[in-house]
Amino acid sequence: MKKVVQVKYGNVTGDGVTDVVYLTAVQTPGSPFLQQITLVIQCRRTSQSFRIPLQENAGYHPTIFLGDFTGDRVKDILIVINTGGSGGAIYAYVFSFRNGRFNQIFEANAFNEKGEYDVRYQDHYKAEVTSKQPDKRYIVDLTTKGKDYLNEIYNPDGTLKKPIQGWVSPLSGLYPVDFERDGVYELVAYQNIAGRYSADRLGYMENVMKWNGHTFESDRQYVSIFGKER
Repeated sequence: MKKVVQVKYGNVTGDGVTDVVYLTAVQTPGSPFLQQITLVIQCRRTSQSFRIPLQENAGYHPTIFLGDFTGDRVKDILIVINTGGSGGAIYAYVFSFRNGRFNQIFEANAFNEKGEYDVRYQDHYKAEVTSKQPDKRYIVDLTTKGKDYLNEIYNPDGTLKKPIQGWVSPLSGLYPVDFERDGVYELVAYQNIAGRYSADRLGYMENVMKWNGHTFESDRQYVSIFGKER
């Protein structure tokens, strides 16, 4: 049996009247795992209901955030769902009301497919991380990983024992931030940069995305790294 698992209130249809936005789901008995997660919007002015099945509709701890991402002064709907996988991946969607219907303007799988990254270990205790969109190159210092880690993969002269290629994992965090404090939110996307295996994290790829009128595109990109204990 379906139950309501999250509720938010806000004007998402642009008619000036507060609407009800909620998620329904079927909970697995004895588990926090949810299935058949569905977005429902009740328009209070017209009493019309919109029911939107999600492409990936099973996971943990689904949340709703209402905020203007497109700059039209109408709140859009951000949904984030934890997959429960070891890599910390999430499902995420943004819906915006246009021409009498809700349109999906962001989806995590499409974002993951669009991203093109390359992670390669290099001689002398560093890794090169490259991004194609935008075209960026980063160098990650591996000396913070410790001597045991480095001795496994490097020769005494600092050269690699064999080539090692890492990867950038699927989306693991998506956060709304109004950097310019103008009432319009950007999306901050986080992805794990993995080394030899998923738990071997070298840092995070961070993209700050803005709506350009048609889609979300990366406005700026960073690589965040872990500090070393002093």
